[in-house]
Amino acid sequence: MDPNLAPLPSDAPKPSGARRGVVVVVALAAIVAIGLFVRHRTRVAATAAAAASASAGERVVPVSVTTVARRDLPIFLEGLGSVAAFNTVTLKAQVDGRIDKVLFKEGDTVKKGDLLVQIDPRPFAIQAQLARANRARDAATLANARLTLERNKKLLEGGVGSQQQVDDSNAAVAQGVAVLGSDDAAIASAALNLDYARVVSPIDGVVGLRLVDVGNLVHPSDPTGLLVITQVDPIAVLFNLPEDDLPRVNRAMASSPGGAALDVEAYGRDGVTKLGVGKLAVIDNQINAATATVRLKAIFPNADRQLWPNQFVKARLSLAARKAAIVVPSSVVQRGPQGAFAYVVNADDTVALRPVEVESTQGEASIVSKGLEPGERVVVDGQNQLRPGAKIAPKPFERPGAAGPAGSASGRPAASGSGSAAAAGSAPAASSSADGESGKRRGKRGDP
Repeated sequence: MDPNLAPLPSDAPKPSGARRGVVVVVALAAIVAIGLFVRHRTRVAATAAAAASASAGERVVPVSVTTVARRDLPIFLEGLGSVAAFNTVTLKAQVDGRIDKVLFKEGDTVKKGDLLVQIDPRPFAIQAQLARANRARDAATLANARLTLERNKKLLEGGVGSQQQVDDSNAAVAQGVAVLGSDDAAIASAALNLDYARVVSPIDGVVGLRLVDVGNLVHPSDPTGLLVITQVDPIAVLFNLPEDDLPRVNRAMASSPGGAALDVEAYGRDGVTKLGVGKLAVIDNQINAATATVRLKAIFPNADRQLWPNQFVKARLSLAARKAAIVVPSSVVQRGPQGAFAYVVNADDTVALRPVEVESTQGEASIVSKGLEPGERVVVDGQNQLRPGAKIAPKPFERPGAAGPAGSASGRPAASGSGSAAAAGSAPAASSSADGESGKRRGKRGDP
């Protein structure tokens, strides 16, 4: 038997308890070491975060800035509408007959009195000839009745005639005069039918599509006409405004110099293409209760044919201009839990948060009634990366496609001309969101 495998004496010490003690000590030492390591790493991470925060606070943020200006700003209201022909005429036949000639081309511009359609005139010429013949016959009968009346009067004076004969002669003359009047009316009716056989344009306008062809029989009772003429110069634009804007429109009309009509501009579907400038003609005499809007009508000169009947347009009604207002681009005004504010640039190119009050927003320009002064610099783009006291790298604000200086209203009509605070904040909020997305993209690219 191997001596190493011999059983231990019963009174020998057992080593299992000692090993367990060693394991416990090693485990406690490991736990302590791990705790010290975690504590060290936590301190290192906190130190790095503080350093990063300090570095971020000192980072220069690139932004666009503009200078607060005091200037006149036109106040306007915008509504959706459509173009309507100044006059629309559906020409119909006024007599029965066959169409002999069509003397126009579809789309022609015609003048008042131009002959457009000729209906066969022969039946009406025959009627006129018959009426003239009947008048000649009845005129001869009347002349004979008058001679008979004169003879009967002489016989009565000579004592050989009777009063009855004279009375009968008077009645015959009166009857002849009435018949002659009827003949004159028949002649006039035949002449009128001859005139109706010549279908002429009652207005200046543009001819539409032809509805009948040569050879067709037409009647006054036909449901469709011969053609449609629309007057497009001048032309009308009908548009709607909220009923809340009606008092402002009435005040502007009352204060207009010399009672001149207010200007109305028409833009295309894109809201940018200017189609024409007209004058406000009338405000509808009632408000649409279903939509809470009032309808207005403006008249436009349209020699260049930019406006066409039933065309969709955006109409912009100009009210009195706001004089010497503090004006900034709408994206300057931001919204926060405490209300509207703007970032003002200090002399050392740091920014300060300034509460502001917006009086009105007109397109891409806002009128600030409180909080900003002319000459101050304000941040237009990049506010999402700023905090009070942040260092900035300012660059001049340039609006794409702007015709005037920075901060001026563009030629594009706004979505609303309301002066309420809510309406004024809508455009800046959208601009702020766009700035945030732009900042995120710059951060991902690593751009400054």
